[in-house]
Amino acid sequence: MNLSSWYAGLSSRDRQVLLWGTAVAAILLVVGGLSALSSAVSSAERRVERKRDDLAWMQAAAPRLQAMPAARSDEPLPLLVDRTARDAGLGGALAGVEPAAGGGLRVRFESATFDTLVLWLARVQQERGLSVESASVDGTENAGLVNASIVLRGP
Repeated sequence: MNLSSWYAGLSSRDRQVLLWGTAVAAILLVVGGLSALSSAVSSAERRVERKRDDLAWMQAAAPRLQAMPAARSDEPLPLLVDRTARDAGLGGALAGVEPAAGGGLRVRFESATFDTLVLWLARVQQERGLSVESASVDGTENAGLVNASIVLRGP
């Protein structure tokens, strides 16, 4: 017995119920698919907007980064970190500079402006080839301010 003979064997009422059920199921599948597609598009639009905001921030921050004083090549790493942090406006937030395991340097900031901290990190990485080995950044009660512990390693 094939499908068409099975369908022909149904009563008129059963065929009508089957057709309506099939139509409702097809509509639900289309609506569900469109809903999932709409959700994915909305998520992608939000991601693109965040990326645009990040790009605008980076473009606005570039002149500030370029305006920071250049590093001295003969300066020891702890002095360089201290001087550049102060030059960047992080002097009041600089809580300590101490040796870390393996030749790194641990730098601690308290209530530092996040944007300024990121700009400073970019500057020391760009000018001296320092790399961030590890970082712990915690928000404070004040928006935009963070406490951070960063381990820097020389080139």
